[in-house]
Amino acid sequence: MALSSVAAACLAAGGANAAEDIMVVFDGSNSMWGQIDGVSKIEIARDTMESLMGDWVEGTNLGLIAYGHRRESDCGDIETILQPGPADRDDFLARISEITPRGKTPLTTAIEEAAKQLSYRDNPATVVLISDGIESCQRDPCALAEELERSGVDFTAHVVGFGLADEEDQAAIACIAERTGGRFIAAQDADELGEALGAVSAEVARRAPEPEPEPVATTPVEITAPSTVTAGADFDVSWSETLDPRDIVTIVPLTADEDEVADHLRTRDDTSGRLRAPAETGLYEVRYLRDDDRSVAGKHGVEVTPAQATVSVPEFAMAGSRVPVSWTGNVSSRDIVTIVPAGADEGTVAGHLRVKDDETGKLTAPASPGLYEVRYVLDGGRKTVASGSIEITEAETDITAPETAATGSRFDVSWSRAISPRDIVTIVTAGAGEGTVEKHVRVKDNGSDTLRAPGVPGLYEVRYVLDEGRKTVAASPIEVTAVETEITVPETVLAGSHIPVSWSRSIDAGDIVTVVPAGANEGTVEAHVRVRDKDGDEVRAPGRPGLYEVRYVLDEGRKTLASSPVEIVEPEVEITATGTVRAGDMIEVGWSGDVPHPGDIVTLVPLGAPEGEVMDHKRVRDGRAAELRAPDQTGTYEVRYVLDEGRRTLARAPVEVVDETAAIDTGGSLEVPETATPGEEVQVSWTSSSDSGRQRVSLAQSDHADFTWIEAQATDNEPPLFFTMPDQPGLYEFRLLDLAGPKVLSRATIEVR
Repeated sequence: MALSSVAAACLAAGGANAAEDIMVVFDGSNSMWGQIDGVSKIEIARDTMESLMGDWVEGTNLGLIAYGHRRESDCGDIETILQPGPADRDDFLARISEITPRGKTPLTTAIEEAAKQLSYRDNPATVVLISDGIESCQRDPCALAEELERSGVDFTAHVVGFGLADEEDQAAIACIAERTGGRFIAAQDADELGEALGAVSAEVARRAPEPEPEPVATTPVEITAPSTVTAGADFDVSWSETLDPRDIVTIVPLTADEDEVADHLRTRDDTSGRLRAPAETGLYEVRYLRDDDRSVAGKHGVEVTPAQATVSVPEFAMAGSRVPVSWTGNVSSRDIVTIVPAGADEGTVAGHLRVKDDETGKLTAPASPGLYEVRYVLDGGRKTVASGSIEITEAETDITAPETAATGSRFDVSWSRAISPRDIVTIVTAGAGEGTVEKHVRVKDNGSDTLRAPGVPGLYEVRYVLDEGRKTVAASPIEVTAVETEITVPETVLAGSHIPVSWSRSIDAGDIVTVVPAGANEGTVEAHVRVRDKDGDEVRAPGRPGLYEVRYVLDEGRKTLASSPVEIVEPEVEITATGTVRAGDMIEVGWSGDVPHPGDIVTLVPLGAPEGEVMDHKRVRDGRAAELRAPDQTGTYEVRYVLDEGRRTLARAPVEVVDETAAIDTGGSLEVPETATPGEEVQVSWTSSSDSGRQRVSLAQSDHADFTWIEAQATDNEPPLFFTMPDQPGLYEFRLLDLAGPKVLSRATIEVR
């Protein structure tokens, strides 16, 4: 309804021409679930936009932005649902119907985004805002309106304030329209909104004619329509020719003024369409009106006859229950079957359903006993055409719960009757206000379920609460008692290791055993396990030494039931690694001392790399040695032993990565030529600091394992030794080996070419 009003205002106040750019900004915030006369504001907006959108979109580039409809508490929840383009009425209405209120009201940012998408600095642009609340994301919509008016070519914003609480709230968004030359419309209920729509629609109907209009035909247009139609029903109408696409076909009382317009359609390029009959019976005319001067170019008499609908309902129904109803004589699929207090004003709609193509359905009975009516109400005009009386009796059910339950535990609860599947069984503080709902379950079609007791001891009530009106129909007192458990841990454990924990009693399977710093705030949960149905488990120790607590924490309310201190001590780890290695070769790594966790990491990183950095690595598992591949880039590195928990380094060993052809000496040296020809005999000299009698000089391919060779000669005599090089060109290596180690004392490469 709000959209139609403001859209019409856009055209009237701004003198819209063909292909004017309009962006509708629609409020999808949670407050749109608020009710007016028993109907949610979102439903009023949807219904009215569908039935009263009319023809204002003709020749308009229309877009749609919604906010607050996807996420809670998110000021960035703004979505462009339709980019500005030629208006498609059915698609636009379908997109509106999919908007479900959920979050906040970032209306200022939404308007700003709409202006940008309309290229307001370069083109005339109109924004239509529909909102039931004020800005909730700390921006100033009035200041933004001034900026858009100042910097835009012809920027206009029209605002509908729908059900705003007071004049102060109205003023907070009215400034958007006032400062951009737009129009602000306030409405407190559906009727006021409808009246505002009628007033603005009249302005649109009287808009100035297009310059130099084409001459109109003088021959009357022939109208074809039924001679009788049912009140509120849609009916077909056709006309012999279209004089101008903006001309109007409307149905009005027989005695209406010549330029009066009621339910209508624009002729466009068609010669047929559908109108909706008025809700009031009597004599009417279908008229063809010229758009330029509102003169009648053709007419056809129609009698609107009463709708012949019936409604059948039970004589009695329990408050809050689902009431089966049936009806006959569907007039329109949008008609309404509703339950209202007996004698309620005409047009009143409370709990209801749309008839669609059905003849039966269920309504939710009101929560308060008394006499009511189930009415069949025409969607057009909200006129009652049939009704049936029903007495709503007091809701009755019994609820059973134990006298006591331990804090945080689950307990059984049952009820004698499920009045409606959406009803609620909840546990609340004794004496809590009516309608209070805390931890709860829906009754569905069950007769029993479980609830979880609060984490704080005290007196509580288990209540059966009607979903309709949140009225309590049964209650049972329950005392929630304090519960005790004990927790046992070692006095000390290694940082990053697993802490064995046991507890004397599990309260609830979802309860938590966690390790936290000593004195941490109540409710703090860090590394943890769920107790399930066990009496023991392991929890990972923190990576830093210090004094900690292992706590048993109730999942309900995160209350600590038991705790035990534990000292986290520093592991003593030593690590060794090959001191010098060629690029791409394997580095031998070993470690000793404490191994806190099999998931700990041995890694090679550049010297001075940030703490916690992990590159090529191995998990320690249950081993004491591993190999890491040296990088291709020469330089100084270090092998680190890193705790998996917290990625803290416990030990490190330096490694120098040298060029892949460099000689490497670790207790000896070799003198060999740099190159040789295939089959050439070369001379090799050496020195060694080892006293071992098992030393060898070997010739091997450079990429083969250290203690494999093509040829090896003992060093029993004085140097030199002579080797015949292989016939195959390539890179080879002489190695001075101590087989007693075994250990490589020196390496030197030689290229055969």
